[in-house]
Amino acid sequence: MLHVGLTGNIASGKSVVSVKFAELGAHIIDADHIVRELLSCGTKIQKKIVESFGEEILSSDGSIDRKALGGIVFNDSAKRLLLNRLTHPEIGAEIKRRIDALEQISAGGIVIVEAALMVETGSTGNYHRLIVVTCDSSLQITRLMNRDDLTFEEAKARIDSQMPVKEKLKLADHIIDTSGTLKQTHEQVAAVYRDLLTQELRVRKERN
Repeated sequence: MLHVGLTGNIASGKSVVSVKFAELGAHIIDADHIVRELLSCGTKIQKKIVESFGEEILSSDGSIDRKALGGIVFNDSAKRLLLNRLTHPEIGAEIKRRIDALEQISAGGIVIVEAALMVETGSTGNYHRLIVVTCDSSLQITRLMNRDDLTFEEAKARIDSQMPVKEKLKLADHIIDTSGTLKQTHEQVAAVYRDLLTQELRVRKERN
């Protein structure tokens, strides 16, 4: 299988891009979905996070309120690093487990791992190709405000807390800009997917 990383900063359009890749036939592993599972009630990680950040991050059903937790870590770099240390090893292990499971079913195909902090965690070396999703900065802020019901200041603080996207673009094998229409984004995804199919065939030949 061709292993592809898909990253980009918050509200850049990663989910729209990965949905289109799935429609084209790629296997998608979403790190954010894995995080949701890890933060569910009763998991070891959930208990460690509550011990570290306090019960005020819990919602009424006992699960972690991600908005409350985000409000803490996006405004405190030390706590953000603590959260990363608690979660990233587990996330990485689960991603590997899912890739291994896919490869037991089929040696061919394309698996795309969508993760916002792929560059920051140094895991880009795990992938044959890296896709970075980007968009106009003002559009990014608007999307984030609308998506998470944030003020301009809150949205900007969350964006500013992340590595500048220009640093991620330096590592990209492919760049998808979602600033335009949905049709334009889909056309870019289709073009990248055609290239990935060529790369997947090359990797398979090298293994055989």
